[in-house]
Amino acid sequence: MRPAPLALLPALVVLAMSPALSGSALAADYTGPLFDAHLHYNEEAWNGHDGPHPPADVLARMQRNGVKGILSNSRPNDGTRALAALPQTRAAGVTVVPFIRLYRTRADYDNWFRDPSIYRMVQEELARGTAAGPYRGLGEFHLYDSGNARGPVARQLMALAEEKSLVVLAHVDDEAIELLMAATPSQGRELRLVWAHTGINGTPIERVQDLLAKYPRLMGELSYRPGLTCDGGKLCPDWRALIERHPDRFLIGSDTWVNQRWQHYDATMLGYRAWLGDLPADIARRIAWGNAARLFGLPP
Repeated sequence: MRPAPLALLPALVVLAMSPALSGSALAADYTGPLFDAHLHYNEEAWNGHDGPHPPADVLARMQRNGVKGILSNSRPNDGTRALAALPQTRAAGVTVVPFIRLYRTRADYDNWFRDPSIYRMVQEELARGTAAGPYRGLGEFHLYDSGNARGPVARQLMALAEEKSLVVLAHVDDEAIELLMAATPSQGRELRLVWAHTGINGTPIERVQDLLAKYPRLMGELSYRPGLTCDGGKLCPDWRALIERHPDRFLIGSDTWVNQRWQHYDATMLGYRAWLGDLPADIARRIAWGNAARLFGLPP
């Protein structure tokens, strides 16, 4: 289960306020490029033939919101390969960083960590690559029971990710972070892991701080993060302090896991621009673009 969607601005308000559309954003809003570090292009959105969000639709949403790069992962992986291959993606100025999702169908959510066919599928996808180049990471995957991080395939994949310098995108709790890190040869010191939502069920901020200190390549992605904003969409003081203490460790994302998230993509990105504008300009640029650029070797 995921948390209920955040409160969303009405579409007309978004159209009126979006800096990419009208240039009328508040003076404090961040106006630079964005990297969406948690994007899905699942078969419900577009299956290659029909659907409510074909490529022209989703690329237009990215373009008008100043999204210049995406970490794309899809169920199945066809959606990511399609976005990577389209000349329209390049024309929209969007760089695709492709990840291998571990799910072929919804049935894989609950069994991937012990299913040898998932490991074989990952190997096949790595050999295949995409039109945007080789896959850069694994995930997003879920562990609804943190103990399943001990599953044989989960452990194999973490070791593989470290061996091949693949980034991992994991929707897990703090205990599972520890177990996944322990499955690598370096005990997590070298694994580049993006923690989807920076925890689930509101992992205490003190625990987030401890894990950032323990694992130097752990990064937090901030979609759906409880307690992140308050007072009209500004950063809450404790989160502002944590981000300013670790400005190189956080990313933003849309998490378009269902079609409703595509429908409110403008509002999601406008919300990020609002609280990014509440940070010092150099830190805002890092969270919005620079940290992902460094992680994936994109222009700064």
